[in-house]
Amino acid sequence: MTTIRLTTWVNAPVERCFLLATNRNLSSPGHSNVPDHAFGGGSLEVGEAIRWKIGWSMVSYTSRIEAIRPYTYFREVMMDGIFRHYEHDHHFAAMDDGTRVRDEIRFTTRLGPLGHLLESVLRNGLMNILIEKNGELKRLAESNEWQRYVQTGDTTRQTVSVSEAPSTVSNLQRFA
Repeated sequence: MTTIRLTTWVNAPVERCFLLATNRNLSSPGHSNVPDHAFGGGSLEVGEAIRWKIGWSMVSYTSRIEAIRPYTYFREVMMDGIFRHYEHDHHFAAMDDGTRVRDEIRFTTRLGPLGHLLESVLRNGLMNILIEKNGELKRLAESNEWQRYVQTGDTTRQTVSVSEAPSTVSNLQRFA
């Protein structure tokens, strides 16, 4: 299993960072990891499925939001796609001088021994996508541009588990 860890420091409140990271409309033309289709606004919900296409390639996967703990954590798990196993944990922690955003991706590929070679290539690609997305999160959160994506009513989120969420399928671009 391959693990990718990245920590990004953002000079903005934890609530703002979390709401930006879980916003459906948040996208940037330069992103490599893009959804197949765009859709309406609002925040991600537990149980939502998201279909991703990685960059210019034909590689895609579908993940589901498995858990959300408002302002501190959300988890995405692959349901279908190129990986045998894929989990992405997003952690947010308030610090004295802003927010620590910590991502951890764990994945394995199919294809046995050949998959190990593919894992190193995918690791580099996923790390670059994660750096790009977290850079965009930092840029938005530290400027006034965040107000285009976060509504004042968004701050009333509740903790839910997968069994409580409706089974909806959505396509979006969000921070990985």
